[in-house]
Amino acid sequence: MGTTTKASAKPVTDLSIEHADLVESVRGFARRHLADGALKRAHEPGYSWDIAEMLGAQGLLGLTVAEEDGGQGAGLAAAVAVIQEIAQHCPKSADIVQAGNFGAVRTFAEFGTAEQKRRYLPDLLAGRALIALGMSEPEAGSAATELTTSVVEDGDELVLDGSKIWSTHSVDATLFLVYARFGPGTGNIGSVLVERGAPGFTLGEPSAYMSGETWAPLYFDGCRIPRRNLLLGPGGFKKQMSGFNVERIGNAARSLALGRLAFDLAREHVGRRTQFGRTLNEFQGVQWSFAEAAVGLEGASALLDRAVRGAENGLPSAYDTSIAKLAANEAGFRAADTAMQAMGALGYSTDTLVEYCLRRTRGWMIAGGSIGMLKNRIAEEIFGRRFSQRG
Repeated sequence: MGTTTKASAKPVTDLSIEHADLVESVRGFARRHLADGALKRAHEPGYSWDIAEMLGAQGLLGLTVAEEDGGQGAGLAAAVAVIQEIAQHCPKSADIVQAGNFGAVRTFAEFGTAEQKRRYLPDLLAGRALIALGMSEPEAGSAATELTTSVVEDGDELVLDGSKIWSTHSVDATLFLVYARFGPGTGNIGSVLVERGAPGFTLGEPSAYMSGETWAPLYFDGCRIPRRNLLLGPGGFKKQMSGFNVERIGNAARSLALGRLAFDLAREHVGRRTQFGRTLNEFQGVQWSFAEAAVGLEGASALLDRAVRGAENGLPSAYDTSIAKLAANEAGFRAADTAMQAMGALGYSTDTLVEYCLRRTRGWMIAGGSIGMLKNRIAEEIFGRRFSQRG
């Protein structure tokens, strides 16, 4: 793995080299259509539907979805290269790339029936629709196996009862992939597809988060959905989590990309800002902090590449994904924090994207599997046994 000649925080990874033509095309598109409005867009609430349709028209949604299902069939490595390039120019637009390639849509495309995919994928991949994940509950966050939302069969319908919280894009989503319990035990956890407006399904009052996003709780009170909206029945939990590993890859890729963006903004700042008759980058303390951040970003990039390369049928292993996400979360946040410290009040203000990058990278240390949970998963692999966290 090499570095750029300017020693910026943008490593020339094997993945980006392999997809050089695609990356160059996406870079040109992002510069023309996304870069100028990036700062304003970062502080606007809600989902950018206009950008979603623009990305869909460019074929940048569905990169990880098979061609026979209407996607690009470009694979996980191409999607990682694309999301990082988009994030370098417009961080918020990268959230749309995530939703169209790495999030619940990837699990749906992997395990949905042919009829389900015909119904939903065309609009999802065109940016006209949006799918969100309903997994976490008030008493089942990282411990997803503790969920209580239940589903029972009633003739040609399924009846869903329970609630979900912390669902990204829940305020705007048109379709929800909901984890639910068909009976006791992990073996009876599966999932269903619930359309916005389904009978018995309501959204609660949205809450605002540090990232600038708003998420609404999901309430299912005798919610009736057609049986054809069953995605994975009992025994589907492990399959769902294998798809969720792709979401974690997107999380890791954005963490690195935003850390790099903040790093590069600050690198330029300390190269021109003067104090005591010399530029800030001439002070050893500044040099060391940037060197340490660069080492973290470079190392995490290599681990992300490894996780993507080791994926089987586009689904990375839990161990490789855990290591990559942990390294990327910590490296991205450290780089953004270093950037803010170096830029002082300017970095702390909303006049640059640095504070936005810091807020987002901090959130990804929680979302998609907290760094503490990832350490537990890595330890299990190291010692060859499970460590139950239950009392």
